[in-house]
Amino acid sequence: MAIPALSSATELRCDVLVVGGGTAGTMAALTAAERGADVLLLEKAHVRHSGALAMGMDGVNNAVIPGRAEPDDYVAEITRANDGIVDQSTVRQTATRGFDMVRRLESYGVKFEKDEHGEYAVRQVHRSGSYVLPMPEGKDVKKVLYRQLRRREMRERIRIENRVMPVRVLTHEGRAVGAAAFNTRTGEFVVVRAGAVVLATGPCGRLGLPASGYLYGTYENPTNAGDGYAMAYHAGAELTGIECFQINPLIKDYNGPACAYVANPFGGYQVNRHGQRFVDSDYWSGQMMSEFAAELASDRGPVYLKLSHLPEESVSALEGILHTTERPTRGTFHAGRGHDYRTHDIEMHISEIGLCGGHSASGVRVDDHARTTVPRLYAAGDLACVPHNYMIGAFVFGDLAGADAAQYTAYEGPLPQDQLAAAHELVYRPLRNPDGPPQPQVEYKLRRFVNDYVAPPKTGAKLSLAVEAFERMGREIEAMGARTAHELMRCAEVSFIRDCAEMAARSSLARTESRWGLYHERTDHPERDDEGWLHHLDLRKSPSGTMEFTARPVAPYLVPVAEFRPVGGPSRHLGEVVPEQVATAGPRTAAPVGSGDGTPAARAADPREEQHVADGRSPRILALLALTGGDEQPDIDALTPYLKDPDPAVRTAAVAAVTEVVPPGAGLALAQRLTDPDPAVAAAAAASLRELLDVLPSDLLVAVPLRAALTVSDPAVRALAMEALRVLRLGPVALYAGGLDDPDIGVRIEAVRALVSADAVAELAAAAGDRAREVRVAVARGLAAVRSPEPAPLAPLLADADPLVRGAALAALARTGCPDPYSVTATAALADPAWQVRAGAATALGAAAPDAAVPPLTAALEDANADVRKAAVLALLAHGTHEAARAALATATKDPDADVRAYAARAA
Repeated sequence: MAIPALSSATELRCDVLVVGGGTAGTMAALTAAERGADVLLLEKAHVRHSGALAMGMDGVNNAVIPGRAEPDDYVAEITRANDGIVDQSTVRQTATRGFDMVRRLESYGVKFEKDEHGEYAVRQVHRSGSYVLPMPEGKDVKKVLYRQLRRREMRERIRIENRVMPVRVLTHEGRAVGAAAFNTRTGEFVVVRAGAVVLATGPCGRLGLPASGYLYGTYENPTNAGDGYAMAYHAGAELTGIECFQINPLIKDYNGPACAYVANPFGGYQVNRHGQRFVDSDYWSGQMMSEFAAELASDRGPVYLKLSHLPEESVSALEGILHTTERPTRGTFHAGRGHDYRTHDIEMHISEIGLCGGHSASGVRVDDHARTTVPRLYAAGDLACVPHNYMIGAFVFGDLAGADAAQYTAYEGPLPQDQLAAAHELVYRPLRNPDGPPQPQVEYKLRRFVNDYVAPPKTGAKLSLAVEAFERMGREIEAMGARTAHELMRCAEVSFIRDCAEMAARSSLARTESRWGLYHERTDHPERDDEGWLHHLDLRKSPSGTMEFTARPVAPYLVPVAEFRPVGGPSRHLGEVVPEQVATAGPRTAAPVGSGDGTPAARAADPREEQHVADGRSPRILALLALTGGDEQPDIDALTPYLKDPDPAVRTAAVAAVTEVVPPGAGLALAQRLTDPDPAVAAAAAASLRELLDVLPSDLLVAVPLRAALTVSDPAVRALAMEALRVLRLGPVALYAGGLDDPDIGVRIEAVRALVSADAVAELAAAAGDRAREVRVAVARGLAAVRSPEPAPLAPLLADADPLVRGAALAALARTGCPDPYSVTATAALADPAWQVRAGAATALGAAAPDAAVPPLTAALEDANADVRKAAVLALLAHGTHEAARAALATATKDPDADVRAYAARAA
């Protein structure tokens, strides 16, 4: 392709420019548009499928739900996880605004897990704080957001330009005024003038090289090459915490997380090869990764995510999440090795290093409105340094950025021609060297140096060699060759990776201490130095073009944390970092003069999408696509003929269209398709209804087709119908009770949940004799959740022949109360052969009278099973005012199991 002239650039204008169409970028665009701004959203891929969120999300890691967690507790938790180096004002924004964001997302159609009473089903994964909120239909989050962008009122305000990649933020007199970009398909040069710029390009996931050596086989989304980090740096913004890397546990030989956040609520946990839990750290932090790495390197390795001890229903539920929402290829990977969670635990390893504010603490410095240190330039999401911000934090800071940026109107002054010329050169220089080194080779070499010299444990010597290598590679990157616009995009990404690599190396050199466990472990400075380094390390581009540093004291906390006492004060200017001498081994002395001249010689398919692809050439489907693809969104009357079309492929496509548009009447139309004579259409309608349940009105007309669907042959459709009747509050108790006779276990479990939502104790008790263990376990848990002044009728379940049922019934006593004779039953159950029963018994005794509970719980601290000992410790904590309980807990602080030790230590 030919190099376009700079003078031929296409110019776009907007009030607010949003760079990146992922989590934070989509929210920034929506909020700015709602505030009246004209928004331009640039995405180097396609907004519908871009960003890490496009692959789905299994849950929210930091949901501060009122009644389940307190914002101040969350702020303190993140402060500890980040070894005190936080700006609490930013973390507190996520803590205080996160719940409203959950509600906002729910209004869009994002589905969060709820209990039978409609309350958010927040789980406790860490030892303190319940913040994890599962998302059962998390694979559809990006689709839901894209649906919001396509709303008519949003399309009038938001212009989306897909396949346009910004490479530089343009500035004038120190403030952001636009961006320089190019089209990744045509190669066209694009110039944008804007009133404000929001960077939301995600982390630098493509920094270290994965163990596989595959460039795109990274833990993070491989399209995130540090674009925003480099653009912010070259625009003059300060970055901070770049020495605090992201390193994660992952599945060995597979670029996916091991998913302890998903497995933990089901009973899974990390163990060494002896089956022992070993992690003492509470939060998922650098210290936890340090313990993980040490165990992996010891004779107790390898390390596993243990699932093989779980019952079938738990394993099946985990497979449903891990093999669809989390990673659709994961089931294939395990199957190829002949591994099954029922017989094999998951071997774990450590990911390559990356930069990510959302999962560690490295990013662009922002305040509590997402403003960077460059006026009118904002950063949000994993790009911004708001430690452990995760998905909800990305949404919150996208919202903050969009709201604040909306006050500005499009820039009208002259654009900086020197900056435009430099950006033009950056983009198109590979075309001048079409036979130069190809991007994959140069990128592999660059990232291998990252692994060799920058990955922890770090030393000053290795980091100095890294700086030297990255400076040298700048010249090699300039010589890269390309022939197509796509290759130009990849070459530009390599330049971003190089910038991030140098920032990471120099920042790690500048912080002369160890902090954040494995994230910044310097073997030549092994101790943490709070006196000298309870500081943010800020990085910026100096007027001369070099990287310079400032040590900025942590501001006094809004929420006190006993372990750290920041006092604020003036910053300490460090200037440039001088690498160590690594040219020779030891000090260099002059060599003898010779006689010469001295001349140095890299999900399960949705049935709606499968049908859509298979029959995409049907004229009726093409007409339907034309109807829904325009600016005018069709109403339900326009879509109804397609829903009733004789061709089942057309009906399936129409179900997908209704789900995409969600016109008034969508719920009734989809419910009517549940009884479609074609099983694929009915299954597609069920999937669509499940996706939309939380945003559909409770319409009595919908109850008629839902009741009819309880008689169809497909059990998945019947289960969905029962669930919908419960969620929409459209079924009487008698109807729910009728579901207990269904031949399918899943339908009967949905019937149990529906009866719990109606507090129907008598009907629930009748299900205690169900032939399926899974149903009886659901009944036991349900009886603990009903709101009834009468004692829960748990006696039959406490005597059940199945140990999992007995264990669930005993655990239910912790919520319903454990007076005599139940406390006697629980004490006797501590001798049961099944550890699940013993763990349930210990849990139950947490609600018994102290004098009756403490002695048997003390004895249970000697149980051979660590889960039983953990349950005993938690129960003893409930009796913490009892002197004998405190004494027993003191002995448990030396337990060989990390969880038992950690919980017992709380008594201190």
